[in-house]
Amino acid sequence: MPAITVTPITDAIGAEVHGVDLAQPMDDATYSTLHAAWMKHLVLVFPQQKLSDPDLERFSARFGALDRKPGYTADVMDTTTSDYVCVISNVKIDAKPIGDLGDGEAVWHTDMSYNELPPLGALLYALEIPPSGGETGFSNMYLAYETMPAALKARVEKLQCKHDATRNSAGGLRRGMPDVSDPSDSPGTVHAMVRTHPATGRNALYLGRRRHACIMGLPFADSEKLLDEIWAHASQPRFSWHHTWRLNDVLMWDNRCVMHRRNPFDPAARRVMHRTQIIGDKPYFRPAAAQAANVHA
Repeated sequence: MPAITVTPITDAIGAEVHGVDLAQPMDDATYSTLHAAWMKHLVLVFPQQKLSDPDLERFSARFGALDRKPGYTADVMDTTTSDYVCVISNVKIDAKPIGDLGDGEAVWHTDMSYNELPPLGALLYALEIPPSGGETGFSNMYLAYETMPAALKARVEKLQCKHDATRNSAGGLRRGMPDVSDPSDSPGTVHAMVRTHPATGRNALYLGRRRHACIMGLPFADSEKLLDEIWAHASQPRFSWHHTWRLNDVLMWDNRCVMHRRNPFDPAARRVMHRTQIIGDKPYFRPAAAQAANVHA
């Protein structure tokens, strides 16, 4: 086997990994190398992979138990036989989409943060790609938190946010969900706005997505104003990088400290991605002082 190389893509986030065939079983040394790189760079890119759905499941499961795929929007036809592989695509068969999210923009979001136990990470495998567009952006929420103005950071550390479950990142209403206009009525889950990473101990801003979010304990107008201020800071380009897809790329990202989004692309072009996700734990926040005390106890 060739030596594994890990090459950073930007100073903020992302690294490209060579020397690993994800279709093959992974030994403990390879796992340790990849996990350490993942924790350091937050997003890993594995070019030129050839994977079946079972291969993708097996590699993903090396990093934790697989989570069942999220619910599609109402008109999507499920074309996989897997409970764990989700199709992200704009392709239609007999006028019915074979996957979700279509060809429009998918806004900045954290995967399934509306659940009590959001996924700890996710993987995306490129089976068909458009000639242009459809880039996926990733943003480092450690840096977003660490560079917040002191007064805003102190305030955010004390707050919790409700994460809406009704719509996906492209704005589509999920199957079986009500169409709500008042965030206080929206199905979802409440999480701390800063979460401590259970593996690295670092704190990261934890936002989910902007639409239908509301900060607990604040009047709606005050919640909206504060969320706009937080999102304006968190979505700065200096924290992010956008990946231009190549056929057979596999990307994996840490959903606990990374947000992601997608650029739109030509509706006449085909884009087919297969995705898996890994079961996570309940987000929690431990202030830096408490972390240091715990380390030195």
